[in-house]
Order: sequence, then structure tokens, then C-alpha cells
Amino acid sequence: MKIAIVCYPTFGGSGVVATELGLELARRGHEIHFITYSQPVRLALLNANVHYHEVNVPEYPLFHYQPYELALSSKLVDMVKLYQIELLHVHYAIPHAYAGYMAKQMLKEEGIKIPMVTTLHGTDITLVGNHPFYKPAVTFSINKSDVVTSVSQSLKDNTLKLFDIKKEIVVIPNFIELDTKKIDSDIPCYRSVLAKQEERIITHISNFRKVKRIPDVIKIFNKIQKKIPAKLLMVGDGPEKEKAERLCNELGIADKVIFFGNSNEIDRILSYSDLFLLPSETESFGLAALEAMACSVPVISSNSGGLPEVNFDGFSGYLSDVGNVDEMASNALKILKEDTILNKFKQNALKTARKFDIKNILPLYEAIYHKAIEDSKEKAVLSKKKI
Repeated sequence: MKIAIVCYPTFGGSGVVATELGLELARRGHEIHFITYSQPVRLALLNANVHYHEVNVPEYPLFHYQPYELALSSKLVDMVKLYQIELLHVHYAIPHAYAGYMAKQMLKEEGIKIPMVTTLHGTDITLVGNHPFYKPAVTFSINKSDVVTSVSQSLKDNTLKLFDIKKEIVVIPNFIELDTKKIDSDIPCYRSVLAKQEERIITHISNFRKVKRIPDVIKIFNKIQKKIPAKLLMVGDGPEKEKAERLCNELGIADKVIFFGNSNEIDRILSYSDLFLLPSETESFGLAALEAMACSVPVISSNSGGLPEVNFDGFSGYLSDVGNVDEMASNALKILKEDTILNKFKQNALKTARKFDIKNILPLYEAIYHKAIEDSKEKAVLSKKKI
């Protein structure tokens, strides 16, 4: 199949999922065309089946904000015609599904019918999409998609609750590439640079937005380090980072917390970690938790959104109500205090991650693609017969 993937070229979340999905599809022989405004962070172009097409938005003094949706839809039309692309897979309802629909309509005028799969990831529904300014456009874009998927049952339920959706929504969970999580044993371990041998290493990775409840991460760690020797690794960047650094200073634990900023060494950092903290206000899925578990790191998280679908309470880690810092710290200590218990949770975390291996999830997408293309061809035939 020839598939166009439209996504945000970001460090985490939907951008990473879309990129890794496309790369795995390319390895299976499909021709993949990434169409976005910048090369996705994890995109490797050393593959004959992988192509990247940049969306350029020319500046024009009439526009206060440059019309990315217009440029994207035009680019999609050009690429579909140039490469005979058979299917659009857009990640994020807005602006991508909206631009995809406009591209479909322009192509239809030229006798080209192409199906569009829209994958909902989270904030496109619960935060941005539910804003009164965007809600009608989001509802329209979802209903005009040929196939709609959601990364969790929780997100599907929220979508149906918040919008007047007439389309079926298929739940296909996010995934992990377990084969890429094997750290090269020939490279020396630098764990000793980060922490002393007797210290547990606790990690948090996010975009440091308010929804991630960064102060809770610091408070949980503070309670842990009072009971056992520990270090906290904070990976990522965002608006809450400076506040987190101040809180560490106020609590007198700045020497026990390392702020890395954004990093391309996530797997290596996780390979040194003993526990992962994700006390978010909400998560549509919890991809960071899954990445941790794929590196055999148990997770302490909130029970909000899709997290209970990823982190299994008492098995791969523990779940607590949002904001229950005391319980999260207590559960963390249950895991960390004894090596035998910690090792058991590490094994269980990896077992859980295996269920979400891309080899198990990719066929679900391939089946949807094939059906969407076949349905589109059948509709085209029926349309010709009517004429």
C-alpha cells in the first residue's frame, strides 16, 4: 500500500506513535509518505520506502496567522497525485483531519477518491477539540473520516460523550517497539555517574505541562528519599520545569534531582531506572508509562484516563487517585524497599509491555487500511453504475 501519514513532528505522544507506525509499515514493504511542516524527530530516512514531504506555509502580510490547514490540504492533493497514494492516515483531529477532508474533496473534483483514517490521541479531543471555537469543526472532521480510531477505550468514551459522533470508533492502543529497547551490552554502563550503588533511581519523562502534575512528582520523590537513598531523573522540558527546580530548592533536595531537558537517550536513561512516576491529571493512553515498562521499569501513576488500560494495579506498578501523593509514595516504597519485590515488578512491567508490542498492534492498522481501501473502491464502482 501507498500511505500518507500526517502528524505533528514532536518529541513525544502522537508524533512518535505516528512516526514509529510509519517506519514499521515501511519495513513491511509499504510505501510511506510523511507529510508535515518539519521532519519528525524519530524519522530515519535511510529506507527506500520512507519519504518525507515538507509543508511550506508562505508568509503573506494579509494573514495575521499563517493558514497551515490550507497549505497542508494543498500539499496532500499534490502528493496523492504525484505518488498515487492510496490512503491518508491523519493523527490528531485538528487540523489534520480537517485538512485531510478538504484534500479529499479537491481530489474528488478530479475523479480521485481516497479514504482517510483519523486517529484520535487525546488533547485534540479533551482539551483543544472541546473548545467552543473548534468543536463544530472537530465534530465535522471526525464524522467525515472514513475510519476513526482511538488510542484507548477511555478516549473513545470521552469522544462519544463530548461530541455528536455518528461514526464507529475503533480502539487500537498505542504500541512499543520492544526490539529497539535492547541496550547494547558492549557500551559501558554509566549508572554510577547518576547515582550511588545503594541509591534507587526514579524517573519522570514528560513535556512538563500542568496536566502532568510536576509538583506531585517532586513531592512523591521527596517522601521516598526520606525513607531510602534515591535520585530523581527529570527528563523533558516545558512551562513547569522552572517551577519544579524552585520546589526542589525549597525542599532541600536539589542535589538529589537531575534535570536533563529533552533527550534522545530515553531508553538508556530508563535502563538505569528502578521506578517511573506519572501522576498526571489525565492521560489519554500513557505512552511514557509503556515506554518505561518496555525497559522493565514499574510505574506509579494516577488512575485517570487510559492509564488503567496500560498500568495494571499491583502487577506492573500501582494506581492511585489524582493528587494522592501520600499513597503514591507509599506504593513506591512497597516496590523499592526490597530487591526481590522490585525485581518481580520489573519482570511484570516487561510482561505487560509485551502485550503492546508493535508486532501485535500493526496488523490491526493494516486490516483497517485494507478494508478502507476496498470500501472506497466499492463505493467508486457503485457510483459509476448509478451514472
